[in-house]
Amino acid sequence: MTPHPSPLTPHRKTARRAVFLDRDGTINVEKDYLYRIVDFEFIPGVPQALKKLQDAGFLLVVVTNQSGVARGYYTLDDVDRLHQHMQVKLQSFGVTLDGIYVCPHHPDKGQPPYDIDCDCRKGKPGMLLQAAEDLKIDLVRSFMVGDKLTDLEAGKAANCQSLLVRTGYVSSFRVEVPAFPDLPLAGQYILSLPRE
Repeated sequence: MTPHPSPLTPHRKTARRAVFLDRDGTINVEKDYLYRIVDFEFIPGVPQALKKLQDAGFLLVVVTNQSGVARGYYTLDDVDRLHQHMQVKLQSFGVTLDGIYVCPHHPDKGQPPYDIDCDCRKGKPGMLLQAAEDLKIDLVRSFMVGDKLTDLEAGKAANCQSLLVRTGYVSSFRVEVPAFPDLPLAGQYILSLPRE
């Protein structure tokens, strides 16, 4: 679904914790402008890592920039079909995603109606804020995991703890957040932290 973000405050007393997940390069192997089901491939260990996070009580929410829609490379229907395939595959591991949020926009390279400077494109926090409202998530006690600086920026702007995985575009340079070789190790880190 495509969110319509608005400024929000966390629901501190009733909210649940979440792990927000970038898609390409974090959950699945990075392939430029992925939309074909035949090209979808989980990064090793990811479904099992998501199951452990889910079993620990975290909501699992995918937040993904899909500027290929704006660029005319594929449609939102193509994105939805890929996500349905991803969810079916995850269900075979006992994993159910609590939300998938898609930004189809690009401010410079998009075609109408997607050629806008939106609030949902990461590094802005719009998709995370919308999910927090929809799912009653406590952002301060939640995590954003991704492979790009824009993921880290979106997490920071939403007051989440950002974690970098080095399975996508960002492979070597230094960042000021915890960094891990992959999502399974990032998940282990999250699960090792004290519960609040």
